[in-house]
Amino acid sequence: MPLALYHYALPLRQPLLLNGQWITQREGLLVSVNGQWGDIAPLPGFSVETLTDAETESRACLTALKRGEKAVPTLPSVQFGFGCAQHVWPQHCPAALAPYPLLQGEPVSLIAMLDRALDNILKGGQPPPSRLKLKVARYAMSDELALIARLSEKLPATQLILDANGGWTREEATRFCRQLPREKIDYLEEPCSTFADTIAVADAAGVKIALDETLSRNAPWYSHPHIAALVIKPTLIGALSACEALVQRARADNLRVVISSSFESDLGLGLLARLACQWAPEEPPGLDTGNWLAERVTTTTGDVVAGRLTCLYQATCLYQAMQE
Repeated sequence: MPLALYHYALPLRQPLLLNGQWITQREGLLVSVNGQWGDIAPLPGFSVETLTDAETESRACLTALKRGEKAVPTLPSVQFGFGCAQHVWPQHCPAALAPYPLLQGEPVSLIAMLDRALDNILKGGQPPPSRLKLKVARYAMSDELALIARLSEKLPATQLILDANGGWTREEATRFCRQLPREKIDYLEEPCSTFADTIAVADAAGVKIALDETLSRNAPWYSHPHIAALVIKPTLIGALSACEALVQRARADNLRVVISSSFESDLGLGLLARLACQWAPEEPPGLDTGNWLAERVTTTTGDVVAGRLTCLYQATCLYQAMQE
């Protein structure tokens, strides 16, 4: 069994703000187990582990596999990568739904170039998207509300998904939500950093919410009439079994499931799309982050281009690795 670990560094088309940190390239690792790939990409500002941590554990896991032992990663991004590299993929899966567009940036600038941005979203004569995701809680509240109003005017048939990444206090979030055109809002992801505050905002403003960071932190939560969806980010949650448990819990509570990305490589986005087909075939995934990447690690047919990567580990195992 061939085993390998590679490092990638993909330049971004423009600097990206992640939880207060600006990055200009997306770094990660690709792991290969018997020709099957996984993407290991801790997200700066959100993952508990660094890329160095992930590389150290990945090497240890590959060494274990080389000895004929089972790899047991503990870091979320490594769990996801090795989980994909050892996953038994279904033979038949429904076609992936197109991901909904992601709009992110300084609101005043976005308003100024909104027509061009919408032209890109509607390129090729496609109809307006049923949903559009917008990052909020990053700039002046008045500017963000003005952008939402303009989007509502320009795209009257499109529902908006707002993602605050826990960026507001309870009072700020409540004030923001009370000024929203609620009939235009599909749901608001994680307005506050604690579940208690998020639920209080939902009750006070009557807005539908989705859980995201709460799931990634494995924090306690309970069903509530204002919770509309679970946004599952496998790179941050980790083990595929833990993600699948959340899918089952969502189905039991009649919640929507959205499989979402953490700015992984194009290979990682492809793996997430396959998981979305498996776990939530009826829901468009949140996988539009690939537009930020200026380069790829795979060809258009999906083959990994090893020549663009830095090899960190290669070995051959004489034993068949145990499947996850």
